[in-house]
Amino acid sequence: MNTQARELLEGVKNGSISVDEALLKLKAEPFEELGYAKPDLHRAIRQGVPEVIYGEGKTPKQIIGITNSLIENGQGRVIITRLSKDSAEAVGQSIALTYDEVSRIAYTGDIPEPGGIGTIVIATGGTSDIPAAEEAALTAQLLGNRVRRLYDVGVSGIHRLLAHKEEIMSASVIIAAAGMEGALASVVGGLADCPVIALPTSVGYGASFGGLAALLSMLNSCASGVCTVNIDNGFGAGYLASMINHMEGKK
Repeated sequence: MNTQARELLEGVKNGSISVDEALLKLKAEPFEELGYAKPDLHRAIRQGVPEVIYGEGKTPKQIIGITNSLIENGQGRVIITRLSKDSAEAVGQSIALTYDEVSRIAYTGDIPEPGGIGTIVIATGGTSDIPAAEEAALTAQLLGNRVRRLYDVGVSGIHRLLAHKEEIMSASVIIAAAGMEGALASVVGGLADCPVIALPTSVGYGASFGGLAALLSMLNSCASGVCTVNIDNGFGAGYLASMINHMEGKK
């Protein structure tokens, strides 16, 4: 993925941006001191993606302050994860937001046109896994990816998954979200020729231990090419999938 630093240098090289303009961007303060937070203003220059706000545990006033800081310093789109409906309504009185109640993600601006090398496929074991999967899906879309959802294709009725072999085999990255015993990731990993991101969810009965059983199953997957994120960490899965989908050769 091209970082803003590379884009700045390329812009200077081809004349689309002056040396002084590029220098001004690089000289900007790396963060702003708000007292309760230090918004990272150079995140995009370092990593290619601007700072994302984790909303849970923050007051609406704090979220408004951080969001305004990022916007005022040139961040065109701000993403807020794990935001409750009540907080979204409170923040929305001061800042124009789009809020998705299923994923609990809010964002300013529009969803960008998809890019990347291909399609990110997101599969769930069951309907109850959709909240975590939607956090991954919307994160990936907001980071500029084409997303295909395959919901309720768990191993208890594996014919449902096998009916989508074409989508699985043509994906550039797959996110497999499942609770219970978490077997979906291994099955998908055995069918796909691309990286598979296992997303354990907290769905399940007592012995699932709030997703721990699925997490351990996914960490112990016998399928090659499967990596695992934390329980219910849809944002982390979507972010990682976007990084993979935007990989370019490096000399």
